[in-house]
Amino acid sequence: MAVPGKTIESPLELFFNKLGAALTMEETILELLEKLQEEAHDPALRRNLKQHHRETQGHVENLNQVFTALGRKPEEQPCPAIEGLKNEGDQLLGRVGESLVDSAILDGVIETEHYEIAVYDALIIKAERMSDDDVIALLNENIEEEEATLKKAIAAAEQFAKTTVRQTA
Repeated sequence: MAVPGKTIESPLELFFNKLGAALTMEETILELLEKLQEEAHDPALRRNLKQHHRETQGHVENLNQVFTALGRKPEEQPCPAIEGLKNEGDQLLGRVGESLVDSAILDGVIETEHYEIAVYDALIIKAERMSDDDVIALLNENIEEEEATLKKAIAAAEQFAKTTVRQTA
């Protein structure tokens, strides 16, 4: 399916397009994390969301540094997948009762982290073909933090699930 606009003709242009979409993804997540910090009930969850917000600011900076290292001006590209995850999360948060808000937030965090890891996996594969160690290091820093966040979110979701099941049993 053709998309109006400039056709991507080279692997390097595809890399920059995906890099720009990753930048859009991280910028969108920054906005989401601010909103989720306000909606979360559990103080530990709010702290973790705040910490992830700080990390995400670093991810944006790292992506900007990748552009700079490769002699390009940072340029955001559309990221429909993150918009879909955002819309799904917003819709779910609007439908759950107060006692399930934190659980719904964690569900969204887990889904988003999986997506972010997939994005960085693809970027790293392309960066490795370019043999640019600085770029690879910046992208690896981001993916390592995303993987750590995913592990924390899964552990928290498991704990919330145990508590929720006990409350409804």
